[in-house]
Amino acid sequence: MTVVGAREGVVAADWRTAVRRSAAVLVELGAAGEGYPDACVAVVEDNGPYIILTKGLALVHARPEDGGLDVGVAVTRLAAPVEFGHPDNDPVDLLLAFCTPGQDAHVGTLGTLARALSSGLADRLRTAPDGDALSVTLHDALKEALPDD
Repeated sequence: MTVVGAREGVVAADWRTAVRRSAAVLVELGAAGEGYPDACVAVVEDNGPYIILTKGLALVHARPEDGGLDVGVAVTRLAAPVEFGHPDNDPVDLLLAFCTPGQDAHVGTLGTLARALSSGLADRLRTAPDGDALSVTLHDALKEALPDD
């Protein structure tokens, strides 16, 4: 079972703060270790803003061995968008952070998130009226996107 959380109206002066605050939700949920937010920042510092998937949406993550304790997904809606330096998809107002305890779960969670995003998850999250609705919307979308076994 995936641990899900949400925060809205998060204030971030820059992309590093936005990434840390979004990954911190996973720490608060007990799905990630204390060092996970900094590991997520290091991913972007090392590899550039490839985590910006579409206009305004970042997929915040690090390697499972960098602090993933459980499968967790959290959405953070920023009070004001921030620039990551992506040539096409800046600025970012919505961050989906995820963590997993191992590589198989990492790949599976990526697949679930991809299916949810292709079914309009980002738009649904942007129009959710409050933090509770954000969490419910994320939970429902992930459940709908799980592969049929």
